[in-house]
Amino acid sequence: MTKEEASMIGFEIVAYSGDARSKLLLAVEKAKQKNFDECDKLIAEANECLNDAHKSQTELLQIEARGEHIDIGFITVHAQDHLMTTILLKDIINNLLDIYR
Repeated sequence: MTKEEASMIGFEIVAYSGDARSKLLLAVEKAKQKNFDECDKLIAEANECLNDAHKSQTELLQIEARGEHIDIGFITVHAQDHLMTTILLKDIINNLLDIYR
């Protein structure tokens, strides 16, 4: 896999996890307003985005597991970082939402 191909998958991961992050933060705002129906909807949408990000990440993992070389660049590293921090944010927000409820 070329660096450009890996970067394109990286961009997918950044986009999906970025969308999830935005939805998670908006869900907290809805919880503050006691609008838990909208909050739950946003959490579900964020989870879908994270699932899509995981699918893209898994594509890279499968390629490497097959023994193919992947030329990793900064975009791919950034994508992994972005996904990991969004997953952590999700865990923290889920605990925070328990407090708001």
